[in-house]
Amino acid sequence: MTAIYELRNVRKTYGQRWALKIEEKFEIFSGEIFAIVGPSGAGKSTLLCMLNFLEYPDSGSIVFEGHPMTIADAPLELRRKVTTVFQRPALLSTSVMQNIQYGLQLRGQPDGKAAIQPLLQRLGLAELANAQARTLSGGEAQRVALARALVLQPDVLLMDEPTANLDPYNALLIEEVIREINRERRTTIVLVTHNIFQARRLAHRVGLMLNGSFVEINNNPAFFESPRDARTRAFVNGEMVY
Repeated sequence: MTAIYELRNVRKTYGQRWALKIEEKFEIFSGEIFAIVGPSGAGKSTLLCMLNFLEYPDSGSIVFEGHPMTIADAPLELRRKVTTVFQRPALLSTSVMQNIQYGLQLRGQPDGKAAIQPLLQRLGLAELANAQARTLSGGEAQRVALARALVLQPDVLLMDEPTANLDPYNALLIEEVIREINRERRTTIVLVTHNIFQARRLAHRVGLMLNGSFVEINNNPAFFESPRDARTRAFVNGEMVY
């Protein structure tokens, strides 16, 4: 498998606190769904910010599609291949359609309605296209945020707790779309989730983070059925106390 990301000896601190300590080499493979699980404060969101080049390590290296990414040399054309859907979507005070068009407009592209219409249909937003985004429910807003990301056709989609606090209908719909875009477009998806069942349903590989480091990374069946590390076993069995 081809690595789309390669991180080596990455370290990040905030004050006196270690936020991230990636030992040796960590890879994410092109076309996979990789789930990151672990308690709050484990370093999951810090890692996601680095994968989206919003933060850079204090030491170590990040290579994306074979290109070293640094603060001084992070080409825009590469950074644009990565898009993030956050847990709490920040929507503009405009219509649903205008929110989804926004990223295309920033890139100097046409209004993109031909590309947006199928997404509106698939995400159950067609009847809300002209609605004000700020009037939407939490589940509807998250679907708009996902459509806004997908219309850009990223190589990598980063998702930070995309279904947290959503009702079962919205959570299921978003999970179905995640599977589809990974299968049809071979989009690489990195999913941060506290939902161990969601990780098991969606991911090809899963990594458990504790105290800024990966305790274990393994393929889906092995991670859940025969973990190597006792802490992973405790986490999967719901026995770990944070």
